[in-house]
Order: sequence, then structure tokens, then C-alpha cells
Amino acid sequence: MNRFAELFDRLAYEPGRNDKLRLITDYFRSTGDPERGWALAALTGALSFPHAKAGLIRSLIAERSDPVLFALSYDFVGDLSETVALMWPKSSPSPHGAVEPTLTTVIETLSTLGKAHLPAQLARWLDALDETGRWALIKLVTGGLRVGVSARLAKAAAAALADKDAQDIELLWPSLAPPYRGLFAWLEGKGDKPVSVDPLPFRPPMLAHALDDADLQNLDAREFIAEWKWDGIRVQAVAAPPLARLYSRSGEDISKSFPELLDALRLPGAIDGELLIMRDRRVQSFNVLQQRLNRKSVTPKLIAEFPAHLRAYDLLADGDEDLRGRPFVERRHRLEDFIARLADERLDLSPLVSFASWDELTAARKDPAAAGADADAAAVEGVMLKRRDASYLPGRPKGPWWKWKRDPFMIDAVLMYAQRGHGKRSSYYSDYTFGVWTRGDVGEELVPVGKVYFGFTDEELLQIDRFVRRNTTERFGPVREVVHAADQGLVLEVAFEGLQRSTRHKSGLAMRFPRINRLRWDKPPGEADRLERLEAMIVQIERAQS
Repeated sequence: MNRFAELFDRLAYEPGRNDKLRLITDYFRSTGDPERGWALAALTGALSFPHAKAGLIRSLIAERSDPVLFALSYDFVGDLSETVALMWPKSSPSPHGAVEPTLTTVIETLSTLGKAHLPAQLARWLDALDETGRWALIKLVTGGLRVGVSARLAKAAAAALADKDAQDIELLWPSLAPPYRGLFAWLEGKGDKPVSVDPLPFRPPMLAHALDDADLQNLDAREFIAEWKWDGIRVQAVAAPPLARLYSRSGEDISKSFPELLDALRLPGAIDGELLIMRDRRVQSFNVLQQRLNRKSVTPKLIAEFPAHLRAYDLLADGDEDLRGRPFVERRHRLEDFIARLADERLDLSPLVSFASWDELTAARKDPAAAGADADAAAVEGVMLKRRDASYLPGRPKGPWWKWKRDPFMIDAVLMYAQRGHGKRSSYYSDYTFGVWTRGDVGEELVPVGKVYFGFTDEELLQIDRFVRRNTTERFGPVREVVHAADQGLVLEVAFEGLQRSTRHKSGLAMRFPRINRLRWDKPPGEADRLERLEAMIVQIERAQS
């Protein structure tokens, strides 16, 4: 475990992608099975331990330290795993000697250990490990392995063992399971290439890069096809009748949540598309779709009120034929024929956006309804651009696909509260609650309208963190209240994608995808926006939807 902890620790402080890649590959090369396979599973997010919660870790350290000292230390350090690892008491040598657990021992034990026995076992492991090992163990079991390593980077590191393309691993990945002995045997020339025996396999999705004006100027409009970018849930529908499955973008089987769509998949194949709610042939907003997400039970009433719909925009397989290597324009023709043969009202084609120049597409992007989008205004995020000759490639290759979102809404808000972040940001106040002005019972007051934790540069993070520390007025556990008066405070220019009404927030509104666009050091808080402006925005949105 300490060896994996050393890798994890080095990755946390290594900013360069190539250096991270080298570190992981060297670890795989010098570590045997199944240890390296479990490490790959940990780095790709393939592990979960439902009973190991942060509350359990807090209770363990509470039994072994002064609660006031722990609270002060946690506030200073900002990271639970690091605080516990540093404060955990060094145990006296046991008569049998403390045995350092391997990563394999930890994972295999946790997979069979009952909830009642977990606290004692975790304590024994923490006794046996050093500070770095304790830190990595707590991160592992609580799901906090965030060290700037994406799942794709970890797979690329495995591929580098045999000078394979990372795409080779991506294509195999859905059919593999930890600790990946067969994968490593193939990579080292000791076994055959793994094959999938799943009749309904998940295929790694192709993703798009965000488009900016500079990119657009370098693209030829004649080489691209455009579609609307729907504000739904990316899914993959796979069928081998009488079997059918619905996968999320990450490969999670979500079939039980949308049984009515499975009934519509009567032909063998694999469709890439968007999960939406349709009413009267109009796509509803994401706020409506949320009523169907994460439901433990799906009743006939729920299905009737929020009918799920699959809007298809790519065909990955037709019967037993894999179409991913064919150009997009050919896959699109095959998709049109496939949907026509299904002939089911619960599935349809994502319509193409007609344009002959970038100016025409720009106009359509600004006004989807005028360009023929059969949707509520909030349901269209922008447009997708796809090269006519593009193969369907796993990951996010730059060039074949682009997403060009509509311009966001923008307001000036005032920073009210701040909280420490997690992982690499655990030492900084990087989670911010912001508000706008309204008339209250005792005069003008700020009311919170959102929370944001991205959109700023590393330098801006340092500036905000410094402001928070120097201008704290109250503390509420891990949260700091900062000065926010008409003549004193920090104004944030906040960009967001949409608004919806919410009974959970005092303002009565909730923002969709808020992020900091820039810091307004030049603007006094008293000149920030008012709640009335947001209310006017949501009225306009609701009118457009009616």
C-alpha cells in the first residue's frame, strides 16, 4: 500500500501530463499482478466502497485525538485525509508486529468485509501505515483519488507498456474487469488480446472540443455538418433482441430507470444519442428531465408525466456490423434508415441545421426557434459541428467534432461565503457562494443565488483566497463569511447557462452551470446586479418556452 501511496503522492505534485504518464507507466512496469491492476482500477474510478464514508473516518480520529485540536487542524489543513493522516497516533509495536497491507489486501478485504467490522479493520491498517500510506488509504476508500489523472491518461499509461495506442485500450475497456490480468498479459506479450463476450457492449463515446472564434476562422464550412446541441443526457442504446440496454456516457447501465425506451429498441444495433423529455413533439428543458433522473422507482404515472425520448445522432453498429470506422456522413445515412425501420415515436433523428456559411450558422445558433428547433428555448445549448469524413473515435480528438454553445447569461454578483476546496485545492478557499441585491425587511440586502468553484485561473484563485483570509467576518465550521457591504467586498462576474425556479433557495431561483467569468476589482459591491434582473430573465425564458 505504501508503494501505491508513493505513486499517488508524486502524481499529486506533478503538474506535467507527460511526467504523470511516465510515473504511472513505470509503476505498471515494476509492479506485478494483481497489485498494478488494482492501481489501474483505482486511478480510473472503477472502485467503490459504499460503507467507507467520511463520517467513519471522523469517528475514528475522534476516538484518538482531542476534538478541539482536530477541528483547528482540519480548518488549517483543509483536507480530511491529510489531517487524519498527520494526527493519527503512532501505535506501540504489537507483539506480532504491525503488517503493512498491500493494495490488493485492502481492496479484496473491503469487497467482502461487513459494515460492522470495517471501523476496526481500517484502524488496524492506519496503525500499520506511515503518514503517506494513511493519506492514500483514506483517499482510496472514501473515493477521493483526485490527483489530476484522468481515466484516459491512466489507460494511456497502460498502453505505453507495449507502445500501443491509448485508443486500443479504450475500445477494450468496457469488456475488462479489475484487476485486468488479461490486459497486462496481452500488453507484455504473454497472452492473447482480450475479447468481449458481452452481447450488449458499451462503446467508449466520442467527445467534442469547445469552439471559439479563432477555431472557426480556420475551419471550412463545406467540410462540416451541423446539429443542435441538446441539453439532455448523453446515452448509448444497445440492442440484440430480445435484450436491450441503455448506458450513460460513462458506461453506467441506466436501463431500469427508462424501461419504456428499452421496448422501442427492436432492431440489433447501437445508437449514440441524447436522452430527453418530449411533450407534444417538443423537447423540454433539462429542469423537466431532472424529474426522471436518479429515481429509485419508476411508476406508470411518472412515465406518463415525463415521457422519455431518445434523439439519435449517430449509429455505432448496425446488426453485427461495426460502423465506427466509417465516415460520419455514411453513418448518418445508415442512421436515418435505421430509425425509419424502427418506426417508433419514442425515437427520432436529431435534425440537421441547414447552413451554407458560418454567418448563417451563427444566426441559427443565436435563434434556434427561428431556425426550426422543435424545443423549448432552454433545451437547446447551441450547435454541434461534425466533419463529414470523421470516424467515430473514443475520447476527445481535436478537429472532428466541435461544440459551439450559445452565449451565456451574465450578471455581476457579490462574494458572500467561501469554503476550502478538495484535492489540490484543499489549502485554498475555492468554493464561493455569491448573491445579488434585493429589498429586505430592514433595507437593501444580499440574497444568495448560486455557488461556483471554477472558471478562474490559478493566479485568480490565489487573489480570491488572499481576499477571503483578510476579510473574514464570521466562521461557520469550514465556511467563512466574508465582508459584503455596499462599499466593501468583491464583485464576481458570473456566467451561467440558464435559470429555473427553486424552492430550495431563498432567492427562489437556481442557476445552471454557473462559473466565474472575471473578477471585478474595479466595481463596488453596491453596483452589483439585483434579484429583479434575474427574475426578469426567468420570465423571458418561461415566455419563450410557452
